[in-house]
Amino acid sequence: MNINNKIAITGAAGNLGGILARNMLNDDVVLNLLIHNKAIKEDLSKHSNIHIFRVDLNNKDTLKESMTGVDTIVHFAGVLFKYCPEKFLPTTNITYFKNLLDSATESKVRRIVLISFPHVEGETFPHQPANGSLDGIPNSSHAATRLEEEKLLLAQNHVEGVILRCGMVYGKGILMIDTARLFSKYALLGIWKKPTFIHLISTEDFVRATKASIYKKEAIGIYHIGDDGVQTLQDFLNETTKYWKTKRPWKMPLWMINTAALIFEYISLITGCRSPLTRDFIKIGQVSYYGNTARMKQDLLPTLKFKTFQEGLHTL
Repeated sequence: MNINNKIAITGAAGNLGGILARNMLNDDVVLNLLIHNKAIKEDLSKHSNIHIFRVDLNNKDTLKESMTGVDTIVHFAGVLFKYCPEKFLPTTNITYFKNLLDSATESKVRRIVLISFPHVEGETFPHQPANGSLDGIPNSSHAATRLEEEKLLLAQNHVEGVILRCGMVYGKGILMIDTARLFSKYALLGIWKKPTFIHLISTEDFVRATKASIYKKEAIGIYHIGDDGVQTLQDFLNETTKYWKTKRPWKMPLWMINTAALIFEYISLITGCRSPLTRDFIKIGQVSYYGNTARMKQDLLPTLKFKTFQEGLHTL
């Protein structure tokens, strides 16, 4: 590793961006943490190798200072849990990413690591996994706009593009996991009846794979990030609620879950608060997904800390 590396993390005040930054504090790097409205947690802001920049991805001029001397950008930033995401995602995902790409090119950034997910290839299964295609036809706005980001990154020649299509990251401090735990505590957690396969990855292994994508110069292109387990979302929630000693999820008709999401979206619209559910998020959630991790094991993460979520259950 080059001790002069300067790494920029967009969305650093968010969930996964903050976790990655915290796990890089002892690396021989300078971290430029890019935030918008939400502040960085105090324990991060006090470190000498941390520089915080308040930027607006809708305005390229605000990015210039944060890009100076940067070798690699890890891109997490996005807007998810608000009213009617299909209306704003083409802007917050595609347009904002174009602005980041332009700024990175102007500043001669060497590499961009884009955090993505297997849903961009459409529905996939353990016996028929996603293999790094760009030809998928996803059914949700979240996945469709992220696929366009991937294409933008790989289409240009000025920056090395690395795409991490991550399975669902689990562990303490992960927003979706913490929300599920809270809902199950009050017997409010519901799930549709149709079995949905999901690919999982522990927080620790996610961080290790992401750091490898930053530091290993030979890493390039699309990687599926996941463990060796095979399970459905229903299996995962049943076992995690048992571990938490909370209420198992109710099997609910889909219309009831969508109605709850619509109510949450309208509350978000009125109050400006984050919505724990959206209808587009439920749409993407019903899609089975599983990625071929052969390239990950070859280039990034030969050995998993937790091969299955059962091995990592204590991290919840």
